[in-house]
Amino acid sequence: MSESGKPILYSYFRSSCSWRVRIALALKGIAYETVPVNLIKDGGQQFSKDFQALNPMKQVPTLKIDGITIHQSLAIIEYLEETRPTPRLLPQDPKKRASVRMISDLITSGIQPLQNLSILKKVREETQLTWAQNAITSGFNALEQILQSTAGKYCVGDEVTMADLCLVPQVANAERFKVDFTPYPTISCINKRLLALEAFQVSHPCRQPDTPTELRA
Repeated sequence: MSESGKPILYSYFRSSCSWRVRIALALKGIAYETVPVNLIKDGGQQFSKDFQALNPMKQVPTLKIDGITIHQSLAIIEYLEETRPTPRLLPQDPKKRASVRMISDLITSGIQPLQNLSILKKVREETQLTWAQNAITSGFNALEQILQSTAGKYCVGDEVTMADLCLVPQVANAERFKVDFTPYPTISCINKRLLALEAFQVSHPCRQPDTPTELRA
């Protein structure tokens, strides 16, 4: 906790993992302080000794809250859900809850890690775009099919869930990598609805303390 008593979120404006957590904090009305960790500047501030002591994986997000430090976005979101359950981000129905976790894991384990900065650095520069596009479309092909059976207004039914918190940042990644969305009408429709919600807007990468001036909205 900060001196003001607020939780502290170590975040990077463009990090999709950080964005998931920012959405959860906004939805649950949790005031917090942001400590920016620039993943590019000076070779990556996440590699500093101070930050590595905070998070041995050298990743964002990291959240200090309730006297503990939590890494990994889904672990953070689930902790917030268990300690601050309103509004609910995991359905009460076990079958729907399983669907939410399945979709969340598909995105956070099956798509995002394959196209994140640490992986792209290991790929030849001239093939990075194709690599990222292939990783995303492979996952989106599966996700579009799944959502056709789980979706209502949002990913699972008509309530915003943890799955939606994962979807929107991943769609933003796909747009940044110039993925063709023609095959993904369900994903596109859900994303459009979610981006109209205030929590998704205030947490957007274009509105963060560390957002470069030229990318602000």
